[in-house]
Amino acid sequence: MMNKDSKRAADRSRRDSTGEAGDAIAAQLKQYYKSVEQEPIPANLLDLLEQLDQAERSGGSDGSH
Repeated sequence: MMNKDSKRAADRSRRDSTGEAGDAIAAQLKQYYKSVEQEPIPANLLDLLEQLDQAERSGGSDGSH
């Protein structure tokens, strides 16, 4: 049977390793998102955004029906 001190040490060790794993995952996610930020915007999306801007400027769809 595990005494209270050894149980606390085991719990602390488990939290520490979980924290380290979480830190590693967070670092990998940050690196991934940073790489996604550097990707160019697809041309078809830019075209769509331009069409929406033109519609707003010309008094087109204001969102009401």
